[in-house]
Amino acid sequence: MEPDQFALAATTNDLEREAQVREVADVVEFRMDKANTPLSQLADYDGELPIIATNRAQWFGGKANDSGRLDHLFTASEFEAVKMIDIELETARGSSWVLEEFEKGDVEIIISFHEFDETPDLNVLKAIFEACDQYGDVAKVAAYANSYSDSLNMIRAVSSVSENGLRATGISMGAIGSHTRAIAPLYGAKIGYAPLESDESEYAPGQIPIHKLRSMIDTLGSSDKSLFTDIEYDGKSDARKGVVKTSK
Repeated sequence: MEPDQFALAATTNDLEREAQVREVADVVEFRMDKANTPLSQLADYDGELPIIATNRAQWFGGKANDSGRLDHLFTASEFEAVKMIDIELETARGSSWVLEEFEKGDVEIIISFHEFDETPDLNVLKAIFEACDQYGDVAKVAAYANSYSDSLNMIRAVSSVSENGLRATGISMGAIGSHTRAIAPLYGAKIGYAPLESDESEYAPGQIPIHKLRSMIDTLGSSDKSLFTDIEYDGKSDARKGVVKTSK
């Protein structure tokens, strides 16, 4: 896995749809919290794309109940196809044992922060990225943009922390911030997220359907980068034995 490369993730709650995005996505973000029988889907998965497993709690914009949420994420991380997992910054701060358990395995950790009402000031954004970086491999910050200045601050923050060596991705949610999803890779963002056409606006406000976003990114000249280029994965996603995984 090349830390300096970009990957476009197709967000879905149905792994059977992986074939629909295989030609445009580099990885699938599997929203376990919005999926029916997510662990069974992982056990049956025979797609070609690697997976980011996300099991978002209700208070962070997801649908997962607190009970068993992290246990299910642990189990998901043991499947061969799962190469990354997403944990909220607040969860990482409050439950250090979570990271310790994941660090016993091979998956990388995305530490994410979400602000659904506004975009913090530039210096605060940078500090949030740095806080996420302390706990994981990729720092992800998503904040709602109420103005184009908010979107600009997000791009400036991504550019700044990326130049300082962080693996980061920043998202300006909402219609005003939608364009940042296409240009963020040019400023150092390592992962982009997009739903399938029929799932538009299903997962976050301002999302662009994946085929359209891939075309936009291609036009802007960053499509030759893929975070998962060197990952070898072929076929059935049988769970591995032993403890789970995480990163620094």
